[in-house]
Amino acid sequence: MADRKLFTLVSILIGVSIVLSYTLATYTTLLFGVNEFHFAIRQAAFGLLSIIIIWSLAQLDPDKWLKPIGFTLFFGSTVLMIAMPFLPEFLVSAVGGAKRWIKIFGFSLAPVEFFKVGFVYFLAWSFSRKFGHHDGMGLKNEFIRFAPYGVVFIGAMFVIAFVQNDLGQVVVLGLTLLFMLMFAGSSFRFFFSILSVAFMFFLFFILTAEHRILRIKSWWALAQNSVLELFPESIASQLRVPTEVEPYQIGHSLNAIHNGGLFGTGLANGTFKLGFLSEVHTDFVLAGLAEEFGFVGVLFVVFIFMWLLQRIFKIANRSTDSTMYLFSIGVGLLLSFAFLVNAYGISGITPIKGISVPFLSYGGSAILAASFGVGMVLMASKKAKMD
Repeated sequence: MADRKLFTLVSILIGVSIVLSYTLATYTTLLFGVNEFHFAIRQAAFGLLSIIIIWSLAQLDPDKWLKPIGFTLFFGSTVLMIAMPFLPEFLVSAVGGAKRWIKIFGFSLAPVEFFKVGFVYFLAWSFSRKFGHHDGMGLKNEFIRFAPYGVVFIGAMFVIAFVQNDLGQVVVLGLTLLFMLMFAGSSFRFFFSILSVAFMFFLFFILTAEHRILRIKSWWALAQNSVLELFPESIASQLRVPTEVEPYQIGHSLNAIHNGGLFGTGLANGTFKLGFLSEVHTDFVLAGLAEEFGFVGVLFVVFIFMWLLQRIFKIANRSTDSTMYLFSIGVGLLLSFAFLVNAYGISGITPIKGISVPFLSYGGSAILAASFGVGMVLMASKKAKMD
């Protein structure tokens, strides 16, 4: 029997996302001239479809269905991402010149969201066959063993970061890959070596795009005062950037969080959603949640999310099949890093990456893809010894 607690927890988060899509989209509905329930209805439709997907996948036999579904997501989304730059305009949606969404029956779906789940399955399937105990292997042999995966990841990085101009997804995928390597049996020395290489690639992607450099400067303008006071003035003056590039989005986000206080302003009573934070029901949904429901509301969501992750990792821990074990861990890591990257971004700890909060932010692609991931984990839970 699939894990019912995990199914219930995901359903709760989806329900919360529908409420937030209504109350936080007030200004956006006026801006686009749509009905006040426009975003809530669309999110409810995607939410219901997501719950059906999760429930349906949970009924399937993992020995028969996990592999074909995983590889379909991996290869299907890969082909779509590669083909998107060559598709006609009426089939794709572009932002800033980057084609990220495919138009299907009036909706836009982002293949990269489904690629993440498929990529995790590919890694889990392959790692379970290639990796294992590393004693006596040596760092050189570990690099040789990892080389094919590095080539695949670099190819994915090129498509996602350059073609689709979406470095945030690369960060989440890269972190997931690194930690899955650890759970698959790599040594700590190899882990830190790969981490160093990944950091250099990360710097390369930042320094080769002017808008990313500006985003880093914008973030640093907000963080510099608290950091530079630890340095001598001669050094601090060299590191300081002009205050005119201060990130207004992060500033409004922090003000929204502060305005919410302990219990929040109340449902639909938030003010920073009224044009101060752009489309707060998407990437800044946690800031909107904090303003209207306060620290208590955020604590509730974090508690549900942590409980959800605990169930996923428990399924992984009790799985006897190595592929199901690694896949469950990978899905848990994907959700964890997406949540952390978003939370750190809206609170000013790190630059904003444009990553949505799993099961909470408005958007069909992210919630459907995450539902495939959780549904496949529930499928795998039927083979785990759960209580």
